[in-house]
Amino acid sequence: MHPDISPIAADLGIAPEHLILHGRHMAKVSLKALHNKPQRGRLILVSAITPTPAGEGKTTVSIGLSQGLKKIGQSVALALRQPSMGPVFGRKGGATGGGKSTVLPAHSINLHFTGDFHAITCAHNLLSAVIDNQLFLGEARLSPERVLWKRVMDMNDRALRSVRTSVGKPTERASGFDITAASEIMAIMCLAESLPDLRHRLERIVVGFTEEGDPVYAKEFRVIGAMIALLREALPPNLVQSVEGVPAFLHGGPFANIAHGCNSVLATRMALAHADYAVTEAGFAFDLGGEKFMHIKCRQSGLAPAAIVIVATVRALKMHGGVPLDQLTQTDTAALSRGLENLAAHLDSAAQFQRPVIVAVNQFTNDSADELALVHEFCKSRGVPSATANVFGAGGAGAVELAEKVLAAMAPVVPPLPFLYQPDDSVESKLTAIATKIYGADGVHLTEEARAKLALFARSGFDKLPLCMAKTQDSLSDDAKKRGRPRGFTITVRDFEIANGAGFLVALTGTMMRMPALPKVPAAERIHVTDDGIMSGI
Repeated sequence: MHPDISPIAADLGIAPEHLILHGRHMAKVSLKALHNKPQRGRLILVSAITPTPAGEGKTTVSIGLSQGLKKIGQSVALALRQPSMGPVFGRKGGATGGGKSTVLPAHSINLHFTGDFHAITCAHNLLSAVIDNQLFLGEARLSPERVLWKRVMDMNDRALRSVRTSVGKPTERASGFDITAASEIMAIMCLAESLPDLRHRLERIVVGFTEEGDPVYAKEFRVIGAMIALLREALPPNLVQSVEGVPAFLHGGPFANIAHGCNSVLATRMALAHADYAVTEAGFAFDLGGEKFMHIKCRQSGLAPAAIVIVATVRALKMHGGVPLDQLTQTDTAALSRGLENLAAHLDSAAQFQRPVIVAVNQFTNDSADELALVHEFCKSRGVPSATANVFGAGGAGAVELAEKVLAAMAPVVPPLPFLYQPDDSVESKLTAIATKIYGADGVHLTEEARAKLALFARSGFDKLPLCMAKTQDSLSDDAKKRGRPRGFTITVRDFEIANGAGFLVALTGTMMRMPALPKVPAAERIHVTDDGIMSGI
């Protein structure tokens, strides 16, 4: 690891004039660094099994795998999402990996970083304020009860899910807050390829509808220039490094349960342009981030992974097999065998995209040799390469076997991606394709409210957009209590939201909320700062 970020950028071939330093350890990289730069690298997507409180360590394995590739002499860069302060202070805590597979400076990254989330929050809320101002002045075509655009903040706060604005005024209406990670502007930032592309996407945001059912676009409020002014310095990707000196482009942070769950296209292109291998990840399990990576990010950008890595842990698989959290340190091969059904479901889903799939077993201290062997035997029986990865304890050295198996599995030429649906398919056909082929559901049910919203959107052709499913991360179904590989269930869509600027339609399933809540004991309670300014607990 270098003490400064500048030598890391130089090793990648990034010119000094394209580096915008944020202190010694962090920088932004100008989009000019991509000009006339071929995308020479091969993309490796890291996903995972369905998450549990036992932990899977997808980010840790992504970092460890990149360090393993570096150990065996490969040119490699990471392309990851940046953390949201909602989970940092909520249930999950930080999101910079762990142990000897961490990106640094972790505390800065987990908190304000280079200010991207603040810029996105401000741009989103500027539009919100102007909408309400024009409603108050009677200048907007909008009907107050048909305003769809909410406000956002980068914090978990259930009390803000439902609010009333302009109380006591003729334009009083029901509204609410989403978390910044679910903002359409976050998705736009992660999918935009340039400043002009960013402008066009912001202009076509649908903020609501008229009484007659016609869409009202953000460009009508005459503040796109001001929004771009807030976002201009956030658009270039951020550059940091891992503890072993692997370059890491961290940029964007949409959640995969309530948004599309992928880091920015620009950060991924930076990694592919400056290294032979780019390791990226998509949020939560393959049914969420993995599916959206293919159908949203890759469909829009033309990117395609050369290989898919599915992360699993013995602990999480046992939990899917019915073992309580406080008993996971005990060897239980019977429960592990039952839990392997969850891994099987994600392997089946990933296989539909016709690229090599490799299983990384993220090793924990209490994993027994028999349990690890059982997972590898299961993978072998399916013809899927697998490797134990001790990335937390050993860093890159613990991922050498995994790195070698990933390289060995790659085809000489990356084939085009097959998609499970086409944008012109009906919304119900698209929903059914995802629900049956990815989740393993029997079908899909739309509530009357969802059908009414869809009919409104379809009048303007928004039903021809790709889908972004808002679904619990804790189950393949829309019931968070159903672990393992549930069968005989139906996915219920209760509502739709439009993200026309980002280029997708959001289907809200089950009880998913786009503003998370704090747990009974928030992670914020364990964070402390000494009188000397030393921080702990993140």
